[in-house]
Amino acid sequence: MRVRATRPARVRKLRAVTLVGMQEAKAKLSQLVERAQAGEDIVIARNGTPVARLVPVIRTNRLAAVHGALRGRVHLAEDFDELPGDIADAFGAR
Repeated sequence: MRVRATRPARVRKLRAVTLVGMQEAKAKLSQLVERAQAGEDIVIARNGTPVARLVPVIRTNRLAAVHGALRGRVHLAEDFDELPGDIADAFGAR
């Protein structure tokens, strides 16, 4: 008797999803939005077929998302603050 090794099944994290009909979604949109903001995943169906998902928007701090993104990639020359003589003369900075 041969025993075959099988791959373990992929495990998906299941989340409770609320299925709502199109007419109910139209009538109760503001309530559904509040539920989505609270973290509930809501699927809107047309004739029993899922057509849209209402999920909360994850807000991010845009500055925090880019702050430090180029750290270690950008280097300034040692003489960065020194203005070359010809350019200083052209702008009357001498």
